[in-house]
Amino acid sequence: MPFYYLFLQQTFKMVKKNILSIIVALVILYLSLADSQTFDDVPFLNIPYFDKIAHFLMYFGLMSVILFEHRNAIIGRAQLGLIALIPFIYGILMEILQLTVSANRSGNIFDVVANSAGIIIAALLWLLIGPRLKTIFK
Repeated sequence: MPFYYLFLQQTFKMVKKNILSIIVALVILYLSLADSQTFDDVPFLNIPYFDKIAHFLMYFGLMSVILFEHRNAIIGRAQLGLIALIPFIYGILMEILQLTVSANRSGNIFDVVANSAGIIIAALLWLLIGPRLKTIFK
């Protein structure tokens, strides 16, 4: 059996296990790199600092989905911290891509702060309700 077949098989297993996280990450990728004029026609987006609220919610959602998909594998706070690095690094990557790839989007350190706040709140909520979710969704 060729080596690439085993690698491909493991990749499919990983994608299947993390499909919701991948979908949320792809939605964030689209929203982060879409033309900013795409969102100009939406009336409720005129709320001050709405983009920071959106960043908070996107990364809260991403972290929550990652935690939910791996709920039975998380055994401690250190592992939770390592898992939190995934959306954190992804958020920084999105800001770098906005600076370099996007024509009319710009990266912002306050977006990273909002992303981090969403990740931290999701992790703290996990510490509170995660053990209950493990028993409900076995």
